[in-house]
Amino acid sequence: MNRAALFDVDGTLTDTNHLHVTSWWEALRQAGHRVPMHAVHRAIGLPGMDLLDHLLGGEDRDRSGDDRISAAHDTLYATYFDRLAAFGSAADVLRELAETGWKVLLVTSAKDRELDALRRAIGADDALTGTATSDDVEQGKPAPDPVLQALERAGVPAGRAVFVGDSVWDMQAAARAGVSAVGLLCGGIPRADLVEAGAVAVYRDPADLLAGLGDSPFSRVPAA
Repeated sequence: MNRAALFDVDGTLTDTNHLHVTSWWEALRQAGHRVPMHAVHRAIGLPGMDLLDHLLGGEDRDRSGDDRISAAHDTLYATYFDRLAAFGSAADVLRELAETGWKVLLVTSAKDRELDALRRAIGADDALTGTATSDDVEQGKPAPDPVLQALERAGVPAGRAVFVGDSVWDMQAAARAGVSAVGLLCGGIPRADLVEAGAVAVYRDPADLLAGLGDSPFSRVPAA
């Protein structure tokens, strides 16, 4: 039977969360919204419009400026595309899993052009089976939809998959999809928050996960 290794990208495989924080903070500032950077950081990982709902007051607020704010974020973040950096061993852990029979998929809120830049930074397309983005589903993380979409594309049941992410939204989406969730601390979210959101194991970063694969939740999914 197949096994699926599902990975978030921003803050998990690439050192990009604080670039998003800066870009969203500036886009919000330009639109007249004063939002603390720590609040923006906590919202990273949500799809853009959900992030704005989370930061600006929910469903009853005026959304007339959302498209302009989102476009400003995209423009600001795009200035970093040529400088995006993967965490150490990000490519190695993807390749190690692929070489040992796992289908490796990226599950992300990144848009296509942004995802292309992130994949270049990681440099492990040869290890990937596919991707699932928030554009493919009605609801992004923390809803389970992106994870379920990835499972469908992999042809793998939830019990034979492991999801790796860095945010509480990642952990919640995986748990709601019935997939074991592994948290990484490199995105800046505390261990206790990841565990409370559903993480069954937590590692510092991709290098730490790679070193501990033999005792990780990945080791609990048999090859057949």
